[in-house]
Amino acid sequence: MYQFSNEEKMEKNKINGGIYFAIAPYFPQINVIWAYNITTRFKIMQYAIITGATQGIGKAIADKLLSEGFAIAVCARNEQKLALVQKEWNEKYPETSILAIPTDLSKKEDINAFASVIHANFPQIDLLVNNAGSFTPGLIADEPEGRLEELMSVNLYSAYHLTRKLLPTMKQRMGGHIFNLSSVAGLKAYPNGGAYGISKYAMMGFSDNLRAELMPFNIKVTSFCPGATFTPSWEGSGVPAERMMEAADIAAMLWSAYSLSTGANVDTIVMRPLKGDL
Repeated sequence: MYQFSNEEKMEKNKINGGIYFAIAPYFPQINVIWAYNITTRFKIMQYAIITGATQGIGKAIADKLLSEGFAIAVCARNEQKLALVQKEWNEKYPETSILAIPTDLSKKEDINAFASVIHANFPQIDLLVNNAGSFTPGLIADEPEGRLEELMSVNLYSAYHLTRKLLPTMKQRMGGHIFNLSSVAGLKAYPNGGAYGISKYAMMGFSDNLRAELMPFNIKVTSFCPGATFTPSWEGSGVPAERMMEAADIAAMLWSAYSLSTGANVDTIVMRPLKGDL
């Protein structure tokens, strides 16, 4: 069987810009198959940011990415919940890197601070998941004054401002993928949608404009529109969990879209429970 030279072994085992596995040159009996298996066991580190990641869809996405070996940065308003989920992940994925930053995404100064931590710790951004959001049903004519501003702040402006802060790094690298979590409520109006529906329609417009703008930089943008998904917000509703999708379903679909070739993009993902919307 063919034997690598010492120089070939060093080149074969070079991973991620300067990290070497220096065992091979000292064991000339190592063959092609063994060297191949060693190198394919290791993946180049990828970096992801997920907002609103302490529960539900955001947590399921973070779990999936950690299981795939990503380093992640997550944020949420509730500091206690954030500490608990970070502890859970550290125990479950001890070899991964996790940044968990308490952040109120309705405040621009908090968004700027979160972005600064990311830039200081991550050499690149492969994946951004703008998941944070708030759901409050209501009628446009009757909902409290300020409801639209409140929901636009969390459901749209947070994604807009964080994306703007991270784009220079992604554009310089000429790559990456942005997922914006909208909703089926952003595709079709429904009774009692109110300001929430307006904010989700706006998120779709943000994604469409962003996608067109970033095509020259090889940055993908996907709008994700899930229907009813069993998360803590549905607890106590009386709707059986089996009538809805699981948060892990959303994470699995996101991973499928992210895993496509560099020349393919999924503009919009629409997922609904098997028996339709609620």
